[in-house]
Amino acid sequence: MGILLGLIAALAMVVVPSSASGAGSGLDDPVKKDIAMQLVSSAENSSLDWKAQYGYIEDIGDGRGYTAGIIGFCSGTGDMLDLVELYTQRDPDNVLAKYLPALRNVDGSDSHEGLDPGFQDDWRQAAQDPAFQQAQNDERDRVYFNPAVSRGKSDGLGTLGQFIYYDAIVMHGDGDDATSFSAIRDRARANAKTPAEGGGETAYLNAFLDARVWAMKQEEAHGDTSRVDTEQRVFLNNGNLNLDPPLDWKVYGDSYHID
Repeated sequence: MGILLGLIAALAMVVVPSSASGAGSGLDDPVKKDIAMQLVSSAENSSLDWKAQYGYIEDIGDGRGYTAGIIGFCSGTGDMLDLVELYTQRDPDNVLAKYLPALRNVDGSDSHEGLDPGFQDDWRQAAQDPAFQQAQNDERDRVYFNPAVSRGKSDGLGTLGQFIYYDAIVMHGDGDDATSFSAIRDRARANAKTPAEGGGETAYLNAFLDARVWAMKQEEAHGDTSRVDTEQRVFLNNGNLNLDPPLDWKVYGDSYHID
């Protein structure tokens, strides 16, 4: 009897491997989160070195003013203002604090008024400060990463699906317009049920990517849909719902690989 009980106890401790259905640890696993950042950086900065992007800043001509930092904070959409306000709460004497009035004034526009000529240089200087790097990390998580992962999990999605949500929120935000993340999700759900609603994960994610491509094509600046077509759709077609490396993809014609 003792041997039998020991065998039963041992079997109870056996860990069942995650299936290919997406039942992995999720995008909030540190390794998968780093992969997500590399994937986004390949599209936003043509580089896998996302930690080199704290000092990135330019106006890419998309009507959102300056785009900057590890996730593309924009002077015209409010998230850059929120970031600098957080940084200033933590370090009132930082080099960007003097631009807060200008950032408030240009919010909602593509204007540089009150920012030029020194803002870009001062942004790059601030990016050397670990406190500003941490502020970027924290705002990325609060505004984009955590909501995407939470919504993905509630919809029954695995790691790839959570990343697909994350990349969509990064580009489109989650406002009230027809191309926002929530509108894309609603458009997808009109054509396929989420896994939480009893639908198939692959079918739903294909519907979501279809809706995402439609949203991207509504803006000339986002008309190149390769971050969906030759990246996310490749992983989905390969059945890699856990976003497990090795990963091979292309964005804007450039090839990338993660071991």
